[in-house]
Amino acid sequence: MSDAGITASVIFQTRECDNAKVIAVATLNAEETLNSLSLDMVDLLYAKLLQWQQDDSIACVLLQGAGEKAFCAGGDVQKLHQSALMTPGGPCDYAERFFEREYRLDYLIHQYEKPILCWGHGIVMGGGLGLLAGCSHRVVTEKTRMAMPEITIALYPDVGGSWFLNRAPGRTGLYVALTAGAMNATDCLFMAYADVFIEQGKKDAILQSLTRQAWQDDGKSNAALLDKMLKTYADKSTVSRPAANIEPHFSVIQQLCAYDNLADITEAIISNESDDHWLNKGAAALRHGSALSACNIYQALQQTENMSLAEVFQFELMLSTNVVRHPEFAEGVRALLIDKDKQPRWLFDRVSDVPTALLESMITPPWPNNPLADL
Repeated sequence: MSDAGITASVIFQTRECDNAKVIAVATLNAEETLNSLSLDMVDLLYAKLLQWQQDDSIACVLLQGAGEKAFCAGGDVQKLHQSALMTPGGPCDYAERFFEREYRLDYLIHQYEKPILCWGHGIVMGGGLGLLAGCSHRVVTEKTRMAMPEITIALYPDVGGSWFLNRAPGRTGLYVALTAGAMNATDCLFMAYADVFIEQGKKDAILQSLTRQAWQDDGKSNAALLDKMLKTYADKSTVSRPAANIEPHFSVIQQLCAYDNLADITEAIISNESDDHWLNKGAAALRHGSALSACNIYQALQQTENMSLAEVFQFELMLSTNVVRHPEFAEGVRALLIDKDKQPRWLFDRVSDVPTALLESMITPPWPNNPLADL
């Protein structure tokens, strides 16, 4: 393997193939923070992916995380928190630049002209799911732990979450967003957030196999080659997939989320009596989460239901900018990640307490022109 450039936060490498093509590898290299994304990492990835897309020698890209614990645990929320505290009410310079460039990166991955294989081992949360979701080939393993837990810090599932949550089976997307629902590999496949299950022990063999493929000059042909290769290893994966959480509860989730308003939905989820640990954990997360966040989750999914992918990212940038300027976000991060007292002082006890005017302000553009208008 030859180095195409090494940085402190992302490692870029290439592997030469048997037929003179090249496999490009990007490794998120912030193991101590579970590979959480900083603005520096986002900028490095965006620039390198653009460069690789124009390089005819590169057949496909592998995106992975350093270490065994996480692909990516999300954005570096503590830096976003610092930005929010520096200028209460905004503009929050770092946070808003981060959101804009992160979403631009996510959109590029969704539209990428070459196959991107994302190895989603370990923790995949928030911004990590944003990266994985747009990749053409998404692998999950026996250790994958996926979630969008933003309700616990008064954010909402962004990074294209409004797009892929709306496309989950039934109303499961709304449910896992409101409850910070944890998903294992089996759940990820059911939700269509992953394409194939392969045990972690086969990763090195796959890296070797990538260099022996008969890569072509066009992305579609190479995507088909990658499909076939991954299926071979998936068929050889003898480690049992973890027991499903979502599919067995699909009918219950549908019933709980069948109401035409958020107040009834949240009440149904919180008051649901069950002896199932996964359902009860989700109800507790909603009960202790931000009511304002729950409202933003609900209205984001409603507002974006018929939007294009580009429009979704433009909408999310507007909403995220307004959220980070509001004090609820800083309080949520303080309680969970800074002071770690897990006792957030939310402004509202129930979703019915959140003023309509506040919700309308959350989806009102805070600037004359959307920075992502060029997508």
